[in-house]
Order: sequence, then structure tokens, then C-alpha cells
Amino acid sequence: MMNMRFGSPQADLMPGARNAVETCLAVQPGEHVALIADEASSAVAASIAAALEERHAAFTGFLLEDFGPRPMRAAPEDVLKALETDDVGILCVQPQQGELCVRMAIVRVVERRQIRYAHMVGVTPAIMQQGMRTDYRLVDRLSDKLRERMLRAETLTVKTDAGTAFKAHFDGGLDWVKTSGLISRRYWSNLPAGEVFTTPATVDGTFVCDATAGDHFNGKYGDLQATPLVLQIKGARLAGVECARKDLQRKQRPCRRAGLWHEPRTLRNDWNSAPGRKIPRRTHRLRRSLRQPDPRELEIQDAR
Repeated sequence: MMNMRFGSPQADLMPGARNAVETCLAVQPGEHVALIADEASSAVAASIAAALEERHAAFTGFLLEDFGPRPMRAAPEDVLKALETDDVGILCVQPQQGELCVRMAIVRVVERRQIRYAHMVGVTPAIMQQGMRTDYRLVDRLSDKLRERMLRAETLTVKTDAGTAFKAHFDGGLDWVKTSGLISRRYWSNLPAGEVFTTPATVDGTFVCDATAGDHFNGKYGDLQATPLVLQIKGARLAGVECARKDLQRKQRPCRRAGLWHEPRTLRNDWNSAPGRKIPRRTHRLRRSLRQPDPRELEIQDAR
């Protein structure tokens, strides 16, 4: 089987692709899917295309390089037009500096139309062979338990051996949202997935990023274990930055709001929110780290 736009699928990527299509997105026969990819992600896109064909779903494949040079400054009109009518969207690209506006334009259509959407930015063949083979039904059950626990939380204290030590205080009027990998019209999700989030009222302390810095920084700076990025946060704002790699340090702007991206959404009855709580927008992650804190250094304090 070969998709002319993305090439032939690799057998070792197919289990992860089927998981994305059948389990995470629950694509049904006859549904229409917009599959958006770039040349760097063509192997991953080819496996997803093959999984869609196995599912007897109709799909349109878009290769970003067909629309012009990268990085792009605007989302291609053909891509946005397809998302206006299709049932499902999948974005499978490697991030490039300056293209955030393209992804945001795609997400705006997804959120307005409330279609099922997988945001697979930065996904590589290795990730398809690992994270995308996760049992997302199990992740969903664990996420439900964590969400119920965090609904009672007032503060979260995090410490690591690397030097992370911060405390987050939560707004009792905002809900905790799960994106466990089981995608519905209610929320789109990154894949691989598995998070429970809210918008904290405030954050104070130190965050040591000693793995990857996220987005296009991953490819440029790689593993930060030898040169960690240290962020000082005060009153939910970035107060200071330290890093041996001065070019990376200069890209972090002090006074930026930490842990807050959008205002809360208005409450919708069909979103099954906790009683009396509004839905938070996705938080702006401080910086992702693959080196998780020791669970013994996580302390949750409930509201009294």
C-alpha cells in the first residue's frame, strides 16, 4: 500500500498509527479526514494514511512544502478550507521557528467547529514506536482519578534533585481538564498524550528544565541535561533566566506571564465540568521535561 503524497508506510510504525486513528481519534468508516504533514514527518504521515485507508475513511493529504518555502508565515488556504468541512483533522509536522501562527490558525478552526483533532507536532518514528503504542484507555482511567484528586487541591509543591522547587496555587473557580489521548469534539489533544491541566492562580519558585525546551527548540538545542535552563518565577511571572547557553537564555523574556495563556472559557453544559467551575484554556507550559520529579517530592495540599 502506498500513498503517493507521503510514500510507503513502515510496518514498525503501523501499531502506533492504528492506535492514533482507531483508539485516539475513533475515526469511523466514511468519515472525512484532513491529514496535514511536512516532508520531515512523511514516514509518520504515510503510516497514518495507511491506517485511515484500513479504516475505510476518506482523507485528503496536504504536504506543507507544496504550498511554499518553510517556515511558513500563514496557514495555506486549502488546509483551512478542508478543516471547515472535514470530520477529523491531524497535524503531523516538525516545528520550525516562526510557524506558531500557522498552527494557531489551524487550531482556531478546530476549536470553532469542535472537530476531533490530533496535534502531532514533533512526532518522530521513534515516538510512534514508543509513546503512540500506549494503552490510552488505561491512561484515560488514570487521568480521571488524578483529575478527581486535583479538584480538591489548593496548592501543589514540586521539588527535584536538579533544583526545581516551586509552588502553584490554584483557583477553585476553574476546572481541571484532562487530555488523555481519547479525543472527542470536546477537546482536541496532542499525541502522544496524557495530561491533566488547569490555569493556576499563581506560581512561585524555580523551574529547572534539564531535558528539552519544547517546540522548535528541541531540534536546535537538544538534550539540556548538561546545560539546564533555570527559570525564576515570581507572582506567576518570569523574573529571571540562567543558562550556560546564552543564546537560549536570551530567548526567554523576563516578565512573561508563567502558566497562563488564555482567559477561561465560558461554561458549557455538555462539557461535564465540575459544578460551579469554568473551563480553563490550555496553560502555556513553562518548559517540558522528560525527567520527572520524584513522586516523594510532590506535595498536594487540599482546600480547607
